[in-house]
Amino acid sequence: MKQIEVQIMGQGYVLGCPEGGETRLGEAVGKVDEAMCKIRDAGKIKARDRIAVLAALNLAFDLTDRPAAAQASGDSSAASASTDLHNLLQRMDAVLARDNQLI
Repeated sequence: MKQIEVQIMGQGYVLGCPEGGETRLGEAVGKVDEAMCKIRDAGKIKARDRIAVLAALNLAFDLTDRPAAAQASGDSSAASASTDLHNLLQRMDAVLARDNQLI
């Protein structure tokens, strides 16, 4: 597994990435960064961990619409999207846990 350094909301993270998954991981990082920056820029919440939780919830909520739409259209990628979301949330949880230990 490769180690890739990324930036999310101006902070660097080193993430594990399976071979050939760099593009998908980059897209996921971009979505998380965009979601977190949007919440931060709204100005109501300052704590990074709260911003991360809200961003994760927003992304998860968006993905919950996909399985119903995919099922109606016969798309089998809904299960894959659900697994991807689960993996993303686990990675975010691990990063937040590590960051909280550094404080």
